Amino acid sequence: MSPLTTNQRYLALFGTIAVVIAVGIVGSFASRPALSEPASGTIGVESGTETCGAGWTEPHAGLSRFAVHNTTIAGEEVYLEGAKNQLVYGELEGLGPSATHDLSAVLANGSYRFVCLPADLPPAYGQVVTINGAHSVADPTPGVKIVTAADLIAPDKQYHAWVSGRLPILASDVLSLARSVATGDIPAARAAWLSAHLEYESLGAAYGAFGDLDAAINGVPRSGSTALTDPNLTGFHRLEALLWGGAAATAIMPSADRLVTDVNRLQSAFATAQIPPLDIGLRAHEILENAIQFELTGATDAGSATNIATIGANLVGTREALAPLEPLLATRYPALASTKRWLDRAATLVASYHRPDGSWTPLAELTRPQRQALNAALDESVQLLAPVATITDPRLAPQ
Repeated sequence: MSPLTTNQRYLALFGTIAVVIAVGIVGSFASRPALSEPASGTIGVESGTETCGAGWTEPHAGLSRFAVHNTTIAGEEVYLEGAKNQLVYGELEGLGPSATHDLSAVLANGSYRFVCLPADLPPAYGQVVTINGAHSVADPTPGVKIVTAADLIAPDKQYHAWVSGRLPILASDVLSLARSVATGDIPAARAAWLSAHLEYESLGAAYGAFGDLDAAINGVPRSGSTALTDPNLTGFHRLEALLWGGAAATAIMPSADRLVTDVNRLQSAFATAQIPPLDIGLRAHEILENAIQFELTGATDAGSATNIATIGANLVGTREALAPLEPLLATRYPALASTKRWLDRAATLVASYHRPDGSWTPLAELTRPQRQALNAALDESVQLLAPVATITDPRLAPQ
């Protein structure tokens, strides 16, 4: 299923690193006119090339609220960073000319400064301010080392290589599917369909690079139609409806041949395709978000009752998307180990519904406790994955 949503709805759920960077992302969508006087208790700060950080003259420990005003004629990014450790404690992304945005952070003892990064100009550094004398600060905002586009080159290449290695397997599976249909062996065709579909569902972080072929291979019926009645539907779900709907092999064959053609086209096109650096971190969260929305509800079932198997493939895809990012996340996301444990827990639950005969337990046959356990494992995994996209969003390096 192609990713359809973003992780931003989850940002407010976290009091950890996600909120640090989310301050800027969320704030950038809520531009308001420049204020002549900041609200009570808010520090007015300028973010121009000559005046970066001007106005922060009385730093204090604890919660600090800033109204950051862009005095330049172009957009810019603004960081609140540690002057010595260069960790980012707050960010405003896409601060427009003459715009004012709020930025908040809970600061402990230390040295801080604003860094202003105007478009196409060198960064400007604000005056260093020092906070000291605070015995303790409750829940200080953690500093985050930003991820740059250069940091994502190696993970992007690693993930691209993994997908490239899976596409020949996918092509072989759909060819087996077509051959089984051609011989009229529907049980074998169903087994080959499932193998191929699960292979495809594990490639979730690459869907953005698949272009229109994603919809051709794994699209769903348009609203108001079914996989059998939508005349424009092709791919796995059309075949699913035919294979489990009692259609004759001769009626299934054109759809099987089309799928073989589209997968072969995908394999050829992907050799030179590029996965946008942002996509891997974003999809690491969205794959399971979509699994909850479409698979856990049974919305995509066209007759095979294999949604739980698809969730398992989505968990594989999530882990594969997360794997090349782990060196970056290890020093940036304290909940990484917990995230991996919850993914393991969800995968174990899913595997328990794979029957000895190779079939999968349909969603409708889960008991209430089983459903609650699966829901909880997936929900917790999705919440823990949400900050990954935020942390690995490539940003400009101030130095």
